[in-house]
Amino acid sequence: MFSYHRQAIKRPAPTVHLEITAITDIATNSEHFEQLAQSLARHEMPDGWSMVGSSINARVAVDQHTQVYYKEFLKRSPLETVKARVKGSRAYRARRNNEALRAASFPAPVNLAWGSIAGGSEYLFSSAVPGQGVTAWLRETLVDRQGESLSLRRNLLFGLGSFIGRMHHAGFTHGDLRTSNVLAHREGSAFHFSLIDNERNRQRQPPAGRDILRNLMQLNMLTPADISNTDRMRFFSHWRREMHNLADPEAHLVATEAYQWAMRRLRAKGKLL
Repeated sequence: MFSYHRQAIKRPAPTVHLEITAITDIATNSEHFEQLAQSLARHEMPDGWSMVGSSINARVAVDQHTQVYYKEFLKRSPLETVKARVKGSRAYRARRNNEALRAASFPAPVNLAWGSIAGGSEYLFSSAVPGQGVTAWLRETLVDRQGESLSLRRNLLFGLGSFIGRMHHAGFTHGDLRTSNVLAHREGSAFHFSLIDNERNRQRQPPAGRDILRNLMQLNMLTPADISNTDRMRFFSHWRREMHNLADPEAHLVATEAYQWAMRRLRAKGKLL
């Protein structure tokens, strides 16, 4: 009914290594993962596990104690099997892209175990990465526009711009770069970032201009209540500093088109007056 694989955990670069003892213990027990997968595939919640909000194309659960995530990749259409033969399954691409990011020193989840489920769906167990989504930081944690909160908001946006700029300069573009898919972890006044939901990422050098434009549009899909135009420029100025091969007129054009594209989409969704 299930096929199962376990990967020996590779030692990533020190800058992205996340030491979690509970994960290391679990990763040595293949039977534990196999039993978990069977229970979760039957929509049963083992002790400590709970469902997490996700797209209609996946089921996601987390063990709050060990911070291990389970993701089941639901079949979207009969064509998915055909596409998987050419590009690899979504679960395979998620594993490959997590590893590629980590190898390039961009924090991403550690792949722990994976397999297939009767009916054709696949699953992936991975470690959590620290922090909360940038969306939550802006809308919930750092809502105040004064004092320390204002200073931290600015640092968050400066750091986010630099992180995304380094990612793009390294040849990576994200398949769904909404701000909830970028997790931020605060240490003092600085923020460190990680990327999740990486199955649709692309890596090529140089990255496709259209993919960069789409990423910047996705990050701009925040309303004026979330961030001001000055906030957007704070992000963009630090993104621009990392894009060494981009001429100033081209950078300005990309920023303008990304912003206008995002505003059109927000307006179409009824989120702008």
